[in-house]
Amino acid sequence: MTAILRAIECAFPEDVLSTEKLSQEYPAWEVEKIDRNTGIRERRIAAPDQCASDLAVAAAEKLFASGVCRREEIDFLLFCTQTPDYFLPPTACLLQHRLGLPRNMGSFDFNLGSSGYIYGLGLAQALIDTGQASNVLFLTADTYSKLLHPRDRSVRTIFGDGATATWIPREGPGGSIQGPYVYGTDGEGGPNLIVAAGAFRTPHSAETSVETTDESGNIRSADHLYMSGMEIFAFTMRVVPRLVRDIMEKAALGWDDIDLVIFHQANRQMLEHLRRSIRIPEAKFHICVEQHGNTVSCTIPIALDDAMRKGRIRDGSRVMLAGFGVGYSWGATILRWQAA
Repeated sequence: MTAILRAIECAFPEDVLSTEKLSQEYPAWEVEKIDRNTGIRERRIAAPDQCASDLAVAAAEKLFASGVCRREEIDFLLFCTQTPDYFLPPTACLLQHRLGLPRNMGSFDFNLGSSGYIYGLGLAQALIDTGQASNVLFLTADTYSKLLHPRDRSVRTIFGDGATATWIPREGPGGSIQGPYVYGTDGEGGPNLIVAAGAFRTPHSAETSVETTDESGNIRSADHLYMSGMEIFAFTMRVVPRLVRDIMEKAALGWDDIDLVIFHQANRQMLEHLRRSIRIPEAKFHICVEQHGNTVSCTIPIALDDAMRKGRIRDGSRVMLAGFGVGYSWGATILRWQAA
């Protein structure tokens, strides 16, 4: 059996937060500086009553409406999110019901951020290769905007909301999901990208809602997302070059064998630093952050869909995917495209 990445659909909230709008709200946040540091012009922002599951449903319905697959074919649902509807029940179970999927199927959530798409592909391949599933629906969705303080420039200029739906059957044309895979975890970096309050270690309270201002003028409380930009950048520059070397060695491939590289789309500045550091040819590197920003678990499939629509992936193309971020967690794999 061979797991195939057959099709991707994306969904986004209607509300658009442009860099110009941010600058109008806060004149000290200069458009040119934000553009230079992030490469992000627009971010989609979920409505107050719009959850990650709502965006995931929209992406899945687009997939079914395209005619590429039927909902009755799905026999396993994977849902990657860090902004679930509830602590329990699993959002994947609610998605099964809302999408009208068969009851004789498996489904579960898993909590990962920017590396989540790589892990999900590995899980889907394992389910298919072991005969546990034949058609996997892999959904990603995050609404990080709900975690951000509106006066925290360190995160508000970067993150946007979105969802993707990937159909992974066991045969047919598309990206062959055969690996190899390289994974990594370093929980020591957990405090550098965290929402400290709200779960059982530190429940919401009057104390956690107290706002503080950091040395850069960013305002947040323990109820909001905190990111140490310098530590995350240092982690990325330390781990990702080694991750790329490891996946290339494990696959026994050189740069002549790789047609396209798609990293987690954190921001343009970080991506360009990585490309130059690893010496990836610019013609083989895909960036897709301008219109959606950092959508966490969704950035790789959004960029992959964008590359396919632009004709950058053809029959025989080898595509390297690499995700890295919150956790710390990272992973990489290589897909090989095949025509019908």
